[in-house]
Amino acid sequence: MGKGKKTWKRVSYYANGFISYFTPKFVHRYRMERLLETLSPAESEQLKKRVNYYCRFEGNPKLPAVNPYPEGKGPRMVILKDYKFPWFKKDRHSRYFIDLYEAINSFPDDYRMFYLYGDIISEYDYPFFVKSRPIKEVTNSVLLKLNKFRHFQWVNDKLSFSQKKDMAVSRNCVRNQPHRALLLEKYFNHPMCNFGMTNQDAYLEHPEWKREFMSQAEQLTYKFILCIEGNDVATNLKWVMSSNSLAVMPRPKYETWYMEGTLIPNYHYVLIKDDYSDLIERMQYYIEHPDEAEEIIRHAHEYVKQFQNGHLEKALIYAVAKEYFNRLH
Repeated sequence: MGKGKKTWKRVSYYANGFISYFTPKFVHRYRMERLLETLSPAESEQLKKRVNYYCRFEGNPKLPAVNPYPEGKGPRMVILKDYKFPWFKKDRHSRYFIDLYEAINSFPDDYRMFYLYGDIISEYDYPFFVKSRPIKEVTNSVLLKLNKFRHFQWVNDKLSFSQKKDMAVSRNCVRNQPHRALLLEKYFNHPMCNFGMTNQDAYLEHPEWKREFMSQAEQLTYKFILCIEGNDVATNLKWVMSSNSLAVMPRPKYETWYMEGTLIPNYHYVLIKDDYSDLIERMQYYIEHPDEAEEIIRHAHEYVKQFQNGHLEKALIYAVAKEYFNRLH
């Protein structure tokens, strides 16, 4: 994506966010209920399944009257009428605010909710809205499409798999993340791998790991793109799966709105061992079996399509919040 186009998308994102912020609740509620009525039977069925996936807490728990978690030690609890844009706070997390407000802006002012911004992998006693969570069957972490401007980006890949280099590429921040450091320890100098770290303030014992910035367009010239989890999920997984390169990664441990827990190994992505020991072997296999590689890419594209249905995504965001509030109030 060009710099000018990305800037325009950012401006548009914030403009729409603030228009939504100043629009009355009853208008949002009317629009969302009408939107639900326009869904096709297939879309309604998909919505139901995904709502059940995002909301995996048990029963109808009651939220406490007072937040039991000390400041900075757990989810924040707020009455909806008090959920206001943090205009003058240093750490505003404005994208998180805009995205969470989109979900809750149709509901009564006296409703209460728990929420927590950032890369969340911890569990708490009450259902709360998050961007990410560990993959598990039952959890109080309710997924919403938070920080979507950064995480939900797609690419228009003009190169076919056969036109790309028979190599793997990876650019990651390696900060307090031994699993990412291990990848570089094993393959930094391998002739089939172009790997490097993007930060300068960690692993100073390996200054050679620091590599130049590489754009998405440059990475898309490689057949294999590593998608390695960081604090939670691998941020690049979404755009890689929309490309004609293969996403390569160990089985994911965390998930977001993208439902990483539903991805099928060697069907949506190329599975490698947690210690990366079979990376070259797996690459060589798909270089020698391009038809199988192309099939995985087709499956990845099919998976991505469900998140590119704009009106269904809007309906889902509302429906997840509705399920949360219905069960807690």
